[in-house]
Amino acid sequence: MICLKKIFHCWKQFITLAVFAFTPVITLAQAYPNKPITIVVPFVAGGSTDVTARAIGQKLSTQLGQPIVVENKPGAGSTIGVAYVAKAPSDGYTLLFTTISMAINASLRPKLTYDSIKDLQPIIQISSLPLVLVINPNLPPKTFQEFIAYAKANAGKLNYASSGSGTSPHLAGEMFKTMTGISMTHIPYKGNAPVLNDLLAGQVDAHFGLVPGMLPYIKSGKLRALAVTTKTRVASLPDVPTIMELGYPNYEINSWQGLFAPANTPPDIITKLNETTNRILSDPEFRAVLAKEGSDPVGGSISQFSTHVVSEVNKWAKVVKDSGAQAD
Repeated sequence: MICLKKIFHCWKQFITLAVFAFTPVITLAQAYPNKPITIVVPFVAGGSTDVTARAIGQKLSTQLGQPIVVENKPGAGSTIGVAYVAKAPSDGYTLLFTTISMAINASLRPKLTYDSIKDLQPIIQISSLPLVLVINPNLPPKTFQEFIAYAKANAGKLNYASSGSGTSPHLAGEMFKTMTGISMTHIPYKGNAPVLNDLLAGQVDAHFGLVPGMLPYIKSGKLRALAVTTKTRVASLPDVPTIMELGYPNYEINSWQGLFAPANTPPDIITKLNETTNRILSDPEFRAVLAKEGSDPVGGSISQFSTHVVSEVNKWAKVVKDSGAQAD
């Protein structure tokens, strides 16, 4: 009897110790966040990605009860900021707000110091952004088909501008060249503003631009829209056909923005951030910010975004290989 009592007492002590051993972990998880969170944007301040990141940061701060600091770390086609987050502590206090460029750079820049899949944990896709092929109206072509014919007749003489190597406008152009068999020279710029200036001045011929930035100039006749890159027509440009419907069924590009954390960030933290951001994406005030930037809200589960990121990395790896695109 005494022996049984000792065994019961020892077992009781073991259970008690086990509970205390696990309690700090549970408390820590439930306490997140208990200090400010930094969202790194690997682009310059003032651009569309920065504007959206700051808007999501304000909403997250309200929802989570902690300050959100947005820190811009531009450079090297956005890889400096991405590398910073990939090497940050996996505690949920350093996040990344980036774009499709992350998936493109995985193959375009082979000497990256991080692995785009293994070193980053997708949290949620924030938005999707359509692109439109525009040309300077002084060029003779009036339609997409005429532009292709003109480009083939003037092989190697045309160029297209992008906001930088590894951006969606850059690879949209490379994919376009590969699928149509035309030859155009890529002219990379540092940002959208100088692209627009030279495009309007006729210093460059063509550009795959985000719809909202191009829209005022298309409407005023200062730029000619030939086609959009999405699967279906864009509501703000209903008369502009898709490249798919013009005979290239495999041509589809949607630029996107998403939220990431360093790999091995605790799953409960990732889940909390995903659920909180999904709520924000249904907020009319935040959706108005996205609409102003010309993007559509997406949201969804962690697994959905993870699958999308892998798919995008693979897709752009093929485009880079087929086109021979390089980081200029």
